[in-house]
Parts: sequence; C-alpha cells; structure tokens
Amino acid sequence: MKRRLGPKIAAIVAVCTLVVGGGGLIVSLLLGALVFDDFDAYGEVPVPGSGSLHLPAGEVTINFHTAVTGSSGGGFPVPPLRINMAGRDSLPDPVLTEVMGSVTSVNNDVRVRVWTAQIAEDGVYDIKTGGEVNGYINPQLAFGRDSSPGWMPWVFGALLAAGIVELAAAVLWMVRAGQAPQPARAPISLDEPSWPGPIPPPVNTYQPSDHGVRMEELKTLAALRDSGALTEAEFQAEKRRVLGS
Repeated sequence: MKRRLGPKIAAIVAVCTLVVGGGGLIVSLLLGALVFDDFDAYGEVPVPGSGSLHLPAGEVTINFHTAVTGSSGGGFPVPPLRINMAGRDSLPDPVLTEVMGSVTSVNNDVRVRVWTAQIAEDGVYDIKTGGEVNGYINPQLAFGRDSSPGWMPWVFGALLAAGIVELAAAVLWMVRAGQAPQPARAPISLDEPSWPGPIPPPVNTYQPSDHGVRMEELKTLAALRDSGALTEAEFQAEKRRVLGS
C-alpha cells in the first residue's frame, strides 16, 4: 500500500496540472481572440478601395474582415491582398510585416490577421487596398490593436506540458511499484506441530505385580479381622482364597 501511495499522489497532481494548464490555455486564447483583440478600433477600409485613418504610434494590427453565409470550419481561405500606407504632413510611412494569424469566427463574421504595421508617429494615414476578393461578402481591412497579455498562453502552455510530463512519470512510477518484489510469506504447514525442544523421555507407568496385589488384600483382611469385622474363621477362609490354596 505504501509503495502505491506515492504514485497515486503524483498522478493526482499531474492530472490537476493538466486540467489547470489546458483550461487556462483555452481561456487565454478565447480572451485574446474575443476580448483583448480590438481588431477594428481605428476603423476599416474596403477591399478594393481607399480611405484615411487616424492611427496612434506603436503597433497596429491589420485584419482581413468579411462575412460568410455558413460556418468557416477552420479552413477559411485568405485571398491575395495588397495594401499601401502613406503618412500625411511628412509623416514617415509605416513599416508593414506580413503575418498569418488564426481565423476568428463569431456567428457569420470572420476575420484573420494578415499584417502588423509599426507606426512611428501619431497622425492621419492614407490607405489604399486591393486584392482578388470576388465572392467575398463586404471584404475590408480592419485596423486595430491587440492588448492581450502575451504571457498568458505561454504560462498555461508550460503548465500543460509539465502536466503531461508529470503524468507520464507518475504512470511509469506506478508500473514499477506494482512490479516491485513483495516479501515472501512463511509457508503454511498442515502437519502436526513438532516439539520445539528435545524429545522428552517416555513416562513409565507403574504396573503392580500379582504378588503385590495379594499382599495388599491380606493387609486389608488382617485389618478387618483386628477390628472385629471378620471372625478368625472368616479371615482364614479369605486368606486361603487370596493365596489360592
């Protein structure tokens, strides 16, 4: 029992770590996609089309945003897109970095991150877009920000990985504990118990001889005669009987 208690405790701890890590990872991803990701905070520009948006300094996310008539099923195709951004009043042009984020679908609304733009200075920027978007419903490029804490998925992902390693180690420990040699039990003997010490000598029982019996009877008869219970004639008759004469 004691050998198996440790592996059981380790398995319980590993399962708890797995639950916390997996649940936290899912929740952090959902919060990042639905709560912290303000994908259209600064506005949208139709594709193809042009527009002017006021963008703050820092990183700006650019998402391809459209509507669908059914479920995307996780296989949403992103069409070839083009973008050109220029700052007004001698503002430096943003630095664009192409990325391919995961698809986020809410009801019939679908978006996927395609660029990030590093804005050097706060100001108004002229934006031109293009792409092969035939068949898409109201396609646009949405400009926003992602305020999700980047450490959350990493922390819960590390917990999930640690839980997997712990569970594997606990299972291996449990298997080894089950295969550990058990102390041998003493054999059960069905034979009669043996004398623990030296065998005692046999006890000799006294068997009185025939002569001794006769002498005892004669003593009894003599006592009866002396007490008057027997007459002399009766005593002599009994004496002859005992002596067999």
